[in-house]
Amino acid sequence: MTAEAGTPRPEDLAPHYARFRVAERLLLTGHSHQAWPDAALDGQVEAFTDAAERVDGKWPRAFAKADRLRAHYATLVGGGEVALGANTHELVVRFLSALPLRTRPRLVTTDGEFHTLRRQLGRLGEGLVDLVRVPAHPVADLAARLASEVDDRTAAVLVSAVLFETAHVVPGLDTLAAACARTGAELLVDAYHALGALPFDATGLEAAWVVGGGYKYLQLGEGNCFLRLPPHADTLRPVITGWYAEFDALADERNPDLVPYGTGAARFAGATYDPVSHYRACAVLDFFDSRGLTPQVLRTISLRQNTILAEEFDALDLPEHVVTRDRTTPRTAFGGFLSLRTPDAARLHTALAGAGVATDSRGEHLRFGPAPYLRDDQLRAAMTTLGNLVE
Repeated sequence: MTAEAGTPRPEDLAPHYARFRVAERLLLTGHSHQAWPDAALDGQVEAFTDAAERVDGKWPRAFAKADRLRAHYATLVGGGEVALGANTHELVVRFLSALPLRTRPRLVTTDGEFHTLRRQLGRLGEGLVDLVRVPAHPVADLAARLASEVDDRTAAVLVSAVLFETAHVVPGLDTLAAACARTGAELLVDAYHALGALPFDATGLEAAWVVGGGYKYLQLGEGNCFLRLPPHADTLRPVITGWYAEFDALADERNPDLVPYGTGAARFAGATYDPVSHYRACAVLDFFDSRGLTPQVLRTISLRQNTILAEEFDALDLPEHVVTRDRTTPRTAFGGFLSLRTPDAARLHTALAGAGVATDSRGEHLRFGPAPYLRDDQLRAAMTTLGNLVE
């Protein structure tokens, strides 16, 4: 496949990632931790400079960075109020703490969720709530199967937009949202593996909660996660709540014992945080803007690179019982990485690392994640190394 006209070339991007040495290394962990552009360091230095010069007076500048990050996330997920957090777990916990679990003690999810949801929901399912796990595959009718489990005892459905093990895009989330609305259940969509790999389709999800972050494809690094709130969020009062949630709240004189909350995103705010991550994020956003790395361009690059990886893998003609991939699903129905299925995923991951190819594994899934700064020959070299190791 050839690159489309107007799409940034890896050869032009790689020099801007000199500190990560992306031109010299086979970093196929783009679905987990992409390299940061050198501009990210400028953001971190700016944060230090503001702290050194302004001391406690740095916060107005820090809050301005946070506001810009909120606005950016809002554009990626179809608008709405956005709360920020250091990780998705703290945001999901605040969301869960706002649910009426005493009267609606049922949570519905899948068996293909990332550990943030898998572990926390699993613990709640140990006698605290009625937890229903729906098989994530086949993905074609996953939304419908989730919807069939929603009843008037269901507090929320929690599901990914893209499955983290296989990269399958989950279709039909709008119909799931409609089923939740009919019964009064909340819908939380984990968009982490969508953002930066493909444009997020928010059609029909206006009343859904959307959680995600910039650690992976967006190259923002740690500490840059978000929760997009639906319009009715002001009716909920999270039990897990930080003092930032009352910044703009007025004490309720009619009931002085009632803890006050701000409106919009402030309702789900936490407490004092390290603002360096937001400075770094804004510097990376500037870089993306300067290079034309829009969601549509990133999707074009991702599809092209993953197609190369898939074709190179097929050309190896390796035994199916040793390592294989899903060849029945079109590439456009996958997210930003190639997932291979093998009983030796962990061993192959370790062997690849020893041969200079960075990948990762999850259970029986060996994941190859490209990134915009990787050349075609680097992708081919990584897959050739896999073939040599298997043989």
